Amino acid sequence: MSWNPTSSLSRLSRLWGTLAFRLTAAYAFAGLVLVFFATASLYIFLVSELDKSTDLFLADKVNVLRTMLRERPDDWDALREEVELESAARRYEQFYIRVLDERNIPVLMTPGMADQLDLAHLANANPDGPVGSIRIKGKDDRAFRVIVTSAPVGSPATHTDTIQIAVDISQSEELLARYRFWFWAILLATFAIFPLVGYQIAQHGIRPVEEMATTARHISSTNLRERIAAEGYPSELASLANTFNQMLDRLEESFQRISRFSADIAHDLRTPVNNIRGEAEVALARARSAHEYREVIESFLEEAVRLSALIGDLLFLARAESPLAHLRCERVDVGELLGGVMEYYEASASDGGVSLTKTFGDEPVIAELDRMLVQRAVGNLVSNALANTPPGGAIELGTNADSCTIRIEVFDTGIGIPAEALPKVFDRFFRVDSSRSQASGGTGLGLAIVQSIVQLHGGNVQIWSQPGQGTRVTLHMPAACTR
Repeated sequence: MSWNPTSSLSRLSRLWGTLAFRLTAAYAFAGLVLVFFATASLYIFLVSELDKSTDLFLADKVNVLRTMLRERPDDWDALREEVELESAARRYEQFYIRVLDERNIPVLMTPGMADQLDLAHLANANPDGPVGSIRIKGKDDRAFRVIVTSAPVGSPATHTDTIQIAVDISQSEELLARYRFWFWAILLATFAIFPLVGYQIAQHGIRPVEEMATTARHISSTNLRERIAAEGYPSELASLANTFNQMLDRLEESFQRISRFSADIAHDLRTPVNNIRGEAEVALARARSAHEYREVIESFLEEAVRLSALIGDLLFLARAESPLAHLRCERVDVGELLGGVMEYYEASASDGGVSLTKTFGDEPVIAELDRMLVQRAVGNLVSNALANTPPGGAIELGTNADSCTIRIEVFDTGIGIPAEALPKVFDRFFRVDSSRSQASGGTGLGLAIVQSIVQLHGGNVQIWSQPGQGTRVTLHMPAACTR
């Protein structure tokens, strides 16, 4: 079977695209780097300590020999024991000493030193340099640490001898070699084991994410009841699961609202269309007079106006909910605006036997608003109040403001709204009394439009009502335009 580089690169690309592979690679790389630096640091520390130990030994020997040459230069037995005999008693890390006089002629030397070291090379070392050890190779490639220094003889000094000391450090070299072997063995083991361990950790860590993905795959417009059980998840993933569940709750609520909205709009559009169709079929069933045809056309026009108003309200709500919706704000005298609304509905109120009054003074209330939208919102409230207030009732319009908020209030002494219906009055197509609303031509969109306008301004709507006592609707909006 031939190797296909394109296919291999494609598989590698897909593998790299998985979260488990990326986490595994990150774990393995981090572990490898950590082990490398840890073992390398220990190796460097070990080398430093071994060198330090050898240098301390050499310094101690130099100090002993210098003391003996300075204070007891004639005690050849003690010098011979220090130079020739002590090293023979050591099995490991043997050392060799050679003492040369001022003419570089050997005076004392450890037996076997010439067999281990190149004395000519050793003699070239500078005895006048700073005291410090150097590393050299012996005749059989054994490693030695060497120090060469001068030592005054006698007190006061009559002449100066040279001291050469070499310590066999081959045991330390073998120890470091074994350490390097295990260093690379551990790195290889780390390179092999860490990806396996990292993959298991990554798989365990992303299992909740896979469960979320499985749940998400089961969700559709007809199945929004799936939820993620977040118990036992880490806090971060539990928070994500709860957020996902809350999103599903909102989606389910939105789909239910859309379903109700679709059913309501289908019903509200079907009614005038059926009326038009029925009247047309009746009109065409036999020949009719011009007057009868005129009545049919007038009925068509009424239904068309109703359809147009309904479609216009729906388009307005759709635009108001769009993220791109914006206000045309201007400085508005709210009292003057309410006065204009009262003047518009004054004739309708008079025909219905309802008094239309204001409860605000002549002091101007100025705010930045979209004049046309606020007029429409207040107009919808007044229109609803007129439709639900019997003859002899009253409707009051009021306004007041503080430093950052204005309030517009519409109060009527009408039939009121039952307590169980209050939470729903701002829903689209909701009607407290559907038969009464149909008779008055209402679509159930008036208060929904009011709420959309107020929310578009960054405000909110409050409603209070008692059956038989009336209804009070208050619009709270920022005094300065927020959008």
